[in-house]
Amino acid sequence: MGKDYYDILGIKKGASEDDIKKAYRKQALKYHPDKNKSPGAEDKFKEIAEAYDVLSDPKKKDVYDRFGEEGLKGGGGSTGSSSGPGNFSYTFQGDPHVIFSEFFGGRNPFEEFFGARNGGVENMDTDDPFSRFGMGGTGGGGMGGFSRSFNPGMGGMGGPTSVVKKHQDPPVVHDLRVALDEVLMGCTKKMKISRKRLNSDGRTTRPEEKILEVQIKKGWKEGTKITFPREGDETPRNIPADIVFVLKDKPHPVFKRDGSDIIYTAKISLRDALCGCTIQAPTLDGRLLPVSTTDVVQPGMKRRISGEGLPYPKRPNRRGDLIIVYEVKFPERLSESARNTIAQVLPRS
Repeated sequence: MGKDYYDILGIKKGASEDDIKKAYRKQALKYHPDKNKSPGAEDKFKEIAEAYDVLSDPKKKDVYDRFGEEGLKGGGGSTGSSSGPGNFSYTFQGDPHVIFSEFFGGRNPFEEFFGARNGGVENMDTDDPFSRFGMGGTGGGGMGGFSRSFNPGMGGMGGPTSVVKKHQDPPVVHDLRVALDEVLMGCTKKMKISRKRLNSDGRTTRPEEKILEVQIKKGWKEGTKITFPREGDETPRNIPADIVFVLKDKPHPVFKRDGSDIIYTAKISLRDALCGCTIQAPTLDGRLLPVSTTDVVQPGMKRRISGEGLPYPKRPNRRGDLIIVYEVKFPERLSESARNTIAQVLPRS
């Protein structure tokens, strides 16, 4: 069964134009999300706007009264049938905040009428909250009388709510620097952003700061993108951009990263490279691993220590490897006796 727009506004079928305006005025103020913080207030506010958008437009109201929501939205009959609305098809695409702003002439009714009520909207149960200001009855005193006309070029969606088609701004991209030990353990980053948000008048904006919490999962690779939908600047004519954080590795004083492996460069002397040695290889979590070799170490030779790297992103209970790359330090000069000894001991080829 389709939506009952009359019930949403709290009125009976057959209500007059003034009754519809009066009902929208009451319900919109009661459920405006700037004042009503209860769960579902935003959805209710949008539903109220849709109901008013239909019932305040004579053509849409006539189709709805005869065929209900299904007929209004194109499901009530085929073209040319006397039992349906023909090719009339309606979809609510308006912005409920813009409808609210246009209804109240761009002013903020909360400041003018409810400044002494601590928000006051939660307690708005009177039949007409504006009657004591001489705003009940016909005409609306300029507070709710923006005119509507059916525009056949818009498929039955007349009125100012369908004039402006909003487009979303391109994503705003920020680099997010993360240390390797944070990738090892996972962490939460709190990022402060500054943005513009619409005021309740639907036209002016205010600066606002917000903290976005980014959950860094174990093993996430450089280049991973974290998106926060529609957290960018908001204006009357745009859909706010998405905020995107792109993971970048912070330079580490000891290690370099290669996917889920980490690389440690061990610098050893020429003597150790020729005679064998034991090094103490550090790990990301602060341990030292003794790694011995008795073979001749060639410059650039690698040793792989399994399971001492970073977690795999899709299998965080398993880890990559620690790769030790040997760098041989050659002496800058040799004494004559050392030169002669080496010449005697080492083969020419």
